[in-house]
Amino acid sequence: MSSHTWAELGINEKLIHILNEQGIENPTEVQQSAIHLLLAGKDIGVKSQTGSGKTLAFLLPVLQRIDASSKAIQAVILAPTQELAMQIVRVAEVYAEPLGIKIQQLIGGAAVKRQIEKLKQNPQLVVGTPGRMNELVKSKRLKLHAVKFLVIDEADQTFDLGSPADMEHLLFSMNKQRQTAFFSATYPEVMERYEGRWMNNPEHIVISPAEKVASTIEHYYIVCDQRSKLDYARRLLRTIEASPALLFVNDTNQISNWETKLRFEGFKVEALYGEADKQRRASTLSAFREGKLEAILSTDVTARGIDIVDLPLVIQIEPAIDADHYVHRAGRTGRMGKKGLVISIITPKEKFIIDKFMKQLNITIEERMLFKGKLLSEAQIAEATRYTPSRSSGSGAAASGTEKPTRAKAAASSSAKPATKSKVASRQQEVSNAELQHKPSRVKSDKNNQAPTPTKSKKKKNEGKNKGAPKWLKQKRQSEEQ
Repeated sequence: MSSHTWAELGINEKLIHILNEQGIENPTEVQQSAIHLLLAGKDIGVKSQTGSGKTLAFLLPVLQRIDASSKAIQAVILAPTQELAMQIVRVAEVYAEPLGIKIQQLIGGAAVKRQIEKLKQNPQLVVGTPGRMNELVKSKRLKLHAVKFLVIDEADQTFDLGSPADMEHLLFSMNKQRQTAFFSATYPEVMERYEGRWMNNPEHIVISPAEKVASTIEHYYIVCDQRSKLDYARRLLRTIEASPALLFVNDTNQISNWETKLRFEGFKVEALYGEADKQRRASTLSAFREGKLEAILSTDVTARGIDIVDLPLVIQIEPAIDADHYVHRAGRTGRMGKKGLVISIITPKEKFIIDKFMKQLNITIEERMLFKGKLLSEAQIAEATRYTPSRSSGSGAAASGTEKPTRAKAAASSSAKPATKSKVASRQQEVSNAELQHKPSRVKSDKNNQAPTPTKSKKKKNEGKNKGAPKWLKQKRQSEEQ
């Protein structure tokens, strides 16, 4: 589509002035596509990757259409996590203040009494998580009947995380004639069902950048068995020494287990839990950004809203569930032209997932192995050990500094060994024959020089005769024998 300025998209002068102060002179592709449809009152479903400018794409038209003179809540923005909700609030406050619009955050983990007191100040825009908002609606502290605009950011995750009953109750509490917009980095097929239930003839916007993953990111994978994944994660953290690192797992129930084991190994690591209170999550992210932690353990959901420009390393202890989630995880590193590294730890059965990502995302994910404290390819290990794999060419063998013996040399060496053996054997036989010839003559001379010794049978015969004989007869027989 052709490029438009903020004014051409219909943004008012006050907002354009703030945009220029923020150094944002031109709208991004998703902003150009979404803003004019939202200003026209259309329901939209938008798929656009992280970092493409989605937040301003829905904030600017929503703020512009809010009536600052009204005391009713006119717009609601839902997000799946506390971090993402607070990130939206911080951006919204910058643009809402000159327009005289009040904003209130309603997120889980924060003091509910304080939020109720703030609602008495009549905010026109509320931003929060579904759980806390539904809690306030049920207690009749939050009234949404006048809501004209509903935006659900990271919509797939918001619907997936929230209780279906709670989401139904919350959305039914809003004005049925409202305008609805779904924004998300990933847009699975199930979203069509949600669109059919909560939207009126939605327009669809799909932003597919020429480069889904930044070219400054390197992609590797390591193969091991399932029980060795923790050990490999530990070794990678020690080997690469790039902190802070973001570690992804798929199963929320296993995060605590991973955290405990890595701490036992001596790492400064914390986990981002969906149910953790606001202060705990805020302190964890603050320590992470300040470099006080070596790693954070997270799921795809809790990682939404984490924005660290200089994050050097992402480790996937478990591979992403699809290509879109791989892009989201990889997008945590390599930002603003910085270099980044993404390493996936997989089992042999998970290798097909890596092949699928390479094909779908048009990227190269190379296999690496840990060898003597380094992350090396098979070729690099072969060079380091001066070992040439059987599939290598002859030039590779020469380069390795080893020479394979030819058949002629092998035959010569094998024939030389038996010849040496036979020479030694014949010499040993000569010695043995000489000893045998000498021994009999020595035995013969010994017999000639010595008196014959009575045999055992003769001795026994004489002893039998003397048995019971008188003493004088025994002495006589003995003297005769001598």
